[in-house]
Amino acid sequence: MKHLKEQIMKVIFFIAACTSVLAVALICIFLFANGLPAMGKIGLGKFLTGVIWKPSNNIFGILPMIMGSIYVTAGAIIIGVPIGLCTAVFMAHYCPKKIYGICKAAVNLMAGVPSVVYGFFGLVCIVPLMQDLTGHDGSTMLTASILLGIMILPTIVSVCEAAIRSVPTPYYEGALALGATKERSIFLTVIPAAKSGIVAGIVLGIGRAIGETMAVVMVAGNQARMPKGITRGVRTLTSNIVLEMGYAADLHREALIATGVVLFVFILLINLCVAALKRQDAK
Repeated sequence: MKHLKEQIMKVIFFIAACTSVLAVALICIFLFANGLPAMGKIGLGKFLTGVIWKPSNNIFGILPMIMGSIYVTAGAIIIGVPIGLCTAVFMAHYCPKKIYGICKAAVNLMAGVPSVVYGFFGLVCIVPLMQDLTGHDGSTMLTASILLGIMILPTIVSVCEAAIRSVPTPYYEGALALGATKERSIFLTVIPAAKSGIVAGIVLGIGRAIGETMAVVMVAGNQARMPKGITRGVRTLTSNIVLEMGYAADLHREALIATGVVLFVFILLINLCVAALKRQDAK
């Protein structure tokens, strides 16, 4: 009877795994089957390097959106990584046990907050603040970067803390025994030993930032033109899709799906980087 139950559960787990793989495969087939023909009609070079997006004139250049996504994500990493890494170090080595549970619960709560709530917070709090500081419209690249930097904190903190805690204790204690201060022991011994896990957390944060939609739509300005500065509005790949898919038709709709293909390739490259880092860490 026990053997039969094990076989049944094995089959259930196998079906669940196959379903997951099938779902990803269907998404890939849909995207590439509908997106690649559009790239062929528009021209791959014109589509990827064109700087003008005018669907009414059948002009589809997504370079402004690609650069917008890259700049906003880079800004989020510049803001979020130092804060997230320092928070992870604090929680792993400095946080008193009495407040650790509160800090951990707060980080987990941040991870569960819907993106539209973050967007509303940015729209009500950060946008007016940036407008007062810059004297321009507060819906800018910098605003989107700050908001995304906040949104990626739970991912970076959780993964980096786990990586830091996974470092064997003798590494840290050995550095202390040799006369190093606590800070030197952490940043010169523990952090390098946890490098692969920390980098993986940062890469996952990049994936979260580049794939974010609603929050960016609410605070980035959504201007389909080449970025001209951190105090100007931008449009990202995800924003471009969600803003126009509702009324798009024919070649316009196909071009938006092709934009999804480009975004999918970005995410795929990020996941491949994470997998490579995990293999390197395993060795």
